[in-house]
Amino acid sequence: MTSSPIVHAIETDGSRYANHVTMGSHSLISDEPERLGGENLGPNPFHLLGAALAACTSMTIRMYAERKGWDVQNLEVTVDHSRERGHETFTRTISFNGAHTEEERERLIDVSHRCPVHKVMEGSATIITETSTPPTQ
Repeated sequence: MTSSPIVHAIETDGSRYANHVTMGSHSLISDEPERLGGENLGPNPFHLLGAALAACTSMTIRMYAERKGWDVQNLEVTVDHSRERGHETFTRTISFNGAHTEEERERLIDVSHRCPVHKVMEGSATIITETSTPPTQ
């Protein structure tokens, strides 16, 4: 079993929804937009999920292209999120250029569906919820 650095979210003082999020040696602020009562101090959770999908897609395509020796240039992945009647939809747009055939382009798009975040978002994850008492300060 492989494990990633623990992701930790702690509410920030003085803000309704903002959280200081740490992931190993990296950190950011996540918040809700003003229209939902937040202060828009950082990306909301769905933006973070979209960012994970976009970055993972780009990295997966890049790794595959390098293994194949394919010249992929200007790789860009854009993810848009929408919700309709309680159903979440993530629309991913992948663009790149370089010297490849239509068959190679199709293969790179096919490989994008194998990025680990894509697989998790399609429903292959288990979420275990545990409770604990926060440390006293």
